[in-house]
Amino acid sequence: MSQSGNRILMNRREALIFSATAGMSVALGQPALAMDSTKTAAHQEPGVCTTPRTAIAHTQYGKVRGFLAGDVFTFKGIPYGQDTGGENRWLPAKPPVPWKDEYPALIYGGNCPQNLHDWTGIEQTFLQDWDDGYQSEDMLKLNIWTPSLTGKRAVMFYIHGGGYSFGSSYELASHEGAQMARHHDVVQVSVNHRLNALGFLDVSEVGGSAYDESVNVGMTDLVAALKWVQENISNFGGDPDKVMIYGQSGGGSKVTTLLGMPSAAGLIHRASVQSGGGGNIPTGELQKEYAREIVKELGIGIHDIGALQKMEWSKLNKAGTAVSARMYPRGAGAPGPFGPPRAGWSPSVDGHVITMRSFSDAAPEISKNVPMLMGSVSEEGNRMRSRPTEEEWHATLVKSYGEEKATALVAGLKKAHPHKSIRTLSYMCAGPGLNGLSMRNNVVKMSKLKHDLKAAPAFAYYFTWQSPMLEDAGAWHTAELAFCFDNTKRCEQGTGNTPEAQALAKKMATAWANFASTGNPSQPGLTWTPTDPDSCKTMVFDNECRMVDDPEGITRKILLS
Repeated sequence: MSQSGNRILMNRREALIFSATAGMSVALGQPALAMDSTKTAAHQEPGVCTTPRTAIAHTQYGKVRGFLAGDVFTFKGIPYGQDTGGENRWLPAKPPVPWKDEYPALIYGGNCPQNLHDWTGIEQTFLQDWDDGYQSEDMLKLNIWTPSLTGKRAVMFYIHGGGYSFGSSYELASHEGAQMARHHDVVQVSVNHRLNALGFLDVSEVGGSAYDESVNVGMTDLVAALKWVQENISNFGGDPDKVMIYGQSGGGSKVTTLLGMPSAAGLIHRASVQSGGGGNIPTGELQKEYAREIVKELGIGIHDIGALQKMEWSKLNKAGTAVSARMYPRGAGAPGPFGPPRAGWSPSVDGHVITMRSFSDAAPEISKNVPMLMGSVSEEGNRMRSRPTEEEWHATLVKSYGEEKATALVAGLKKAHPHKSIRTLSYMCAGPGLNGLSMRNNVVKMSKLKHDLKAAPAFAYYFTWQSPMLEDAGAWHTAELAFCFDNTKRCEQGTGNTPEAQALAKKMATAWANFASTGNPSQPGLTWTPTDPDSCKTMVFDNECRMVDDPEGITRKILLS
């Protein structure tokens, strides 16, 4: 097999979906290749940036001053919690200390310390336009875009991807929320929170009962942010009784986890899970074992919480790498949400903060009345550096699934998509990892679990729009975000901002905004009906948007046989 046909080792973007795996978070330390989208006034449309006195809002902790970008009030980096560094490490988020003067909410806050991203190639970096930003343990910040500081609009609360190990609220240009506020009359919110060792390391045996929630503080941070929204968003023109949470990849897994958390009950009124969700997270005991091994690796006293709180993040991360390598030698079981639970940087079922594997074992009863969107994209496994021949692609599938399944997969995908190149077809299925067919199976599984509750509906989608940029890119993991955020201009390196892209973005963003407002994503001329286990009704988003029964049904079922 030629080098181009070899399966590329898991990259940073591929790991976004693997919400339940330890080792992925720890071996990724390449330099950043793109950082150009943090600029404050990056407009999608013509407009001026001003800082009028009218761009001041009240919170329970003090006034915040934002800016006006065109006709959208923008607030960035609003604290919803205190600095999590030093003595606050691994403790539940503490409310912000009130301030007297106006807080300058003018720039994005720091991101949780993490390894910089590792793309598979220049082409993919160009398409995705990643931004690593800057890092700080003072990262409990959120961002708000609103058309007015008065009124009662639906709130769209976006949770970034990156598994539970990396990423940020502004990691991709698509995350910018001005267009949703400008054209869809919603209040858009995004948030940063604790990740990796800082958000998911069980130090309760080191520090005592005060740290009982340490293994899940990355998730309780999100609950704290949702509580902040409930208490303050009305001062930004939002309705605290119409809060939609949504996330892509690892963000989707955070959404499904939140839906099963007792502390989040009542804070969420709609939810969307995009190319992720349903992670097979580990038990609390498995996470405790992992933490014990890390303490041994670091060579500190078994009760020296102070040493852990003073330690550089990079040293914690290095210890996690070593322990993961020992606990899970390369090739020891399939990683990720579709494999067995593995300890590491992820939430765990501790029986208190998190009581179940939400949308893995079952759909949670406590959120049964929350309507949901669930979906995926066709070329989830896009690796622009990978250019296999048909023979190489088939050989890769044989290694993962055996000869019979591999042959059936190749034949099935070629028949279903006769106009796609072998390279693009390989992005739809190339073994474990970011796999479009496995993701379809996950969507079908989660929607059935939701349907079985016989309460609020689930609406399924499949994003298949093929990018005109470069060749063979397809609809890669994260591609739909430019459209559901109505950001095809800001993301023109991936969309081309063609008339077709703009038209599709209008439909998708309208569907997401309608869903946030009413719990129904339909719009005039595009009726979206709930899915069910028998028909697997799905909205296909492409140049021709349409309802389809079980897209990729024949080939996705090969993986289940």
